[in-house]
Amino acid sequence: MERDLLIQEVLRLKAERQAVILAHSYQLPEVQEVADFVGDSLGLAREAQRTEAKVIVFAGVHFMAETAAILNPEKTVLLPDLEAGCSLADSIRPEDVLAWKKDHPEGIVVAYVNTKAEVKALADVCVTSANAVEVVARLPKDRPIFFVPDMFLGAHVARVTGRKLDLFPGECHVHAGIREEHLKALLEKHPGAEFMIHPECGCGSSCLFLKPDAKMLSTEGMVRYAKKAEAKEFVVATEVGILHRLSKEAPGKTFIPVKPDAICEYMKRITLEKVYLSLKEMRHVIRVPEEVAKKARRALEAMVAVG
Repeated sequence: MERDLLIQEVLRLKAERQAVILAHSYQLPEVQEVADFVGDSLGLAREAQRTEAKVIVFAGVHFMAETAAILNPEKTVLLPDLEAGCSLADSIRPEDVLAWKKDHPEGIVVAYVNTKAEVKALADVCVTSANAVEVVARLPKDRPIFFVPDMFLGAHVARVTGRKLDLFPGECHVHAGIREEHLKALLEKHPGAEFMIHPECGCGSSCLFLKPDAKMLSTEGMVRYAKKAEAKEFVVATEVGILHRLSKEAPGKTFIPVKPDAICEYMKRITLEKVYLSLKEMRHVIRVPEEVAKKARRALEAMVAVG
């Protein structure tokens, strides 16, 4: 089916199904363009909560669709491709959290939203890269904290808040692949550019050493900053799908990826055709067992309420 006809069919089916399409900022441009809302994990979770649509088509990865299903048990949540997973979410098991809790019965578990529902169910609070600093800063100072699963985001949160955190050694393979040498090369080529770095990047500390005025920002923070900043040139260290949204929402400005091949193959599994088939065939429905969802919902609602 030709692209224009696909778009027409997606719009027709969306109205017929009383559906809404939510897309992450790392999605393909063609998917972002048919979405009703494009944003980061926090924004998408909030939008899923406030929508009156009966069906949510989640153009993202599996843990994001799970989050929408947990927060909206009365709605049908669809994920266009069940293989759209997340290497970071796959890195930690519930057993890892239970082992830490056994050794720290008074401890607090802070779970990055990039986790499976079973891990969220064991957490005291969930966070996104947009509100992790604020959430951790508010936690009691006399209790140990286990931050899971991204060690680079956890290190950033510890650095900014001054809190001691036990970190799980997980990483996003895309952000971990953005290294100091990539930053150095761009710094030499674009010395006047603003640098925007996602806190999942493994090069965060070295970047701040190389360029002390670099901004450590979530994807949503990057969009907001780029729109209001006077600078016209930005070097961007995150998954390259964000470039489409940055160029669209901050026209007239130039965005240079630190690593042009920083591509999440899981995000890119969602295509316009798969969104169409998802609406046409109502596939694939994401369900979370209520005994898991009930526990995870408490941690997620705490996340949505902050920042």
